[in-house]
Amino acid sequence: MKVGRRKNKFSALRTTLHGVQFDSKREAMRWAQLCLLEKAGEIADLRRQVVLELEGRDGPLLTRTGRRMRLTVDFAYTDLRTGRTIYEDAKGVPTRDYEVRRAVAAAQGIEVIEV
Repeated sequence: MKVGRRKNKFSALRTTLHGVQFDSKREAMRWAQLCLLEKAGEIADLRRQVVLELEGRDGPLLTRTGRRMRLTVDFAYTDLRTGRTIYEDAKGVPTRDYEVRRAVAAAQGIEVIEV
């Protein structure tokens, strides 16, 4: 595992694991765990950086600049025991913007688990 030199404002270090870049060591380690679960046959369809479009009662939510509002989660996969799609985000410090977007996703019936 290779650790980058630049820090972000929350002190997370960019990390490279098996040639794949991650925004933090926490995210890289969770990816490694999920890869093992997928190989063991407990989960399937493991994906990174999954974009969820946020919808309101009257259609897509828009940002101040008019773009569609999105929430990008770190991981999504199917739990083979339950058949449900699980969305996870590796967060050290949740921002206010993230909290709002996560609440909107919850109102749409999408639960995002913080790891």
